[in-house]
Amino acid sequence: MAGAERAIEAVWRIESARLVAGLARMVQDVGLAEDLAQDALVAALEKWPADGVPDNPGAWLMATAKNRAIDRMRREANFQSKQEEIARETGALFAMERSDFEAAADEEIGDDLLALIFTCCHPLLSPEARVGLTLRLLGGLTTPEIARAFLASEATVAQRLVRAKKTLREARVPFEVPRGAELAKRLPSVLEVVYLIFNEGYAASAGEDWVRRDLCEEALRLGRILAELEPREPEVHGLIALLETQASRLAARHGPNGEPILLLDQDRGRWDPLLIVRGRRALERAEELPGPLGPYGLQAAIAACHARAIRAEETDWVRIAALYDALAQIRPSPVVELNRAVALGMAFGPEAGLALLEEIASERQLANNHLLHSVRGDLLEKAKRPDEAATEFKRAAELTQNAQEQHLLLERAEALA
Repeated sequence: MAGAERAIEAVWRIESARLVAGLARMVQDVGLAEDLAQDALVAALEKWPADGVPDNPGAWLMATAKNRAIDRMRREANFQSKQEEIARETGALFAMERSDFEAAADEEIGDDLLALIFTCCHPLLSPEARVGLTLRLLGGLTTPEIARAFLASEATVAQRLVRAKKTLREARVPFEVPRGAELAKRLPSVLEVVYLIFNEGYAASAGEDWVRRDLCEEALRLGRILAELEPREPEVHGLIALLETQASRLAARHGPNGEPILLLDQDRGRWDPLLIVRGRRALERAEELPGPLGPYGLQAAIAACHARAIRAEETDWVRIAALYDALAQIRPSPVVELNRAVALGMAFGPEAGLALLEEIASERQLANNHLLHSVRGDLLEKAKRPDEAATEFKRAAELTQNAQEQHLLLERAEALA
């Protein structure tokens, strides 16, 4: 029983985005698509523990969800058969035989996942709702995980998601990849979504795994598609440069038992040279296009500094600190300031980083963020203040929701004690 439930959870993590995207193309309603996908998940929870996990679990989930979609729409059509609009819009559909409907549903109409991300990023929605909805439907993240990504409360995020799906449904937003000016209008929020999906895979906010490679690979795939769609947009190339370079470290970010390995402790021989080259070329394309580097281009330049250093001690921290200064000017945020504190501490000594932390420690968004305490602990350790550092690592361990990260932080605290 427990084994089947673990298998279902693993399959859901892998297949949920494709499942919702395929269903959204069928029913043209992302909220309904998610409901149908959840129905299929419930059916799996009922059947798989007894019958065993099917050979192709993703196909089983899709077939189950499609059947439920057909049954649901037929019921709705019968219930509202006297309404002229429903008869006009759905009459031809429900006259089809089930086999004909399924054949039509299986047709490839563009890239379903890309269409889903642009639908979720429609300008009718607030920026926060666009990102949250896409993380939910494409990233498969739970409401608590999205709340941590937003540094917001779970109740706020849950309400935001409900309102977003209702807005899209009532406006009858088409499920498609936009073109021309409409694409340009939605592109910035799409880039942010891809970025956040990758980040959740690169350092999972919760659960037992430190790295979720499936999310990183999905973000890379979506980013590469966007780069093909918008070859003259520097920030698209900046984003894919950042993701490629960061992804090059995935194999070195954890040990044999999944334990986290921090950047300066990683075996750089395990970094993927092909991804580093791809990242460098994408950054070069971003730099060749008109205008200064944007937020993603600057972060890609920071990642490139690390990639160029054969050994950790060869890292150009002064340049990294300067790049974070530039990033803070155009995209200020508490998280950017945390990273800037790390860079300042490495470039000019831990006290410089600690001074910046004192300036931003009162930020409300950082009040219960484990990263603040983790960074402070690291700088205090470098400043030869072990007792204070141990206290900060323990506090960070209390706040993080990731089991592997919690274990690492407690180990660092115990080592100092």
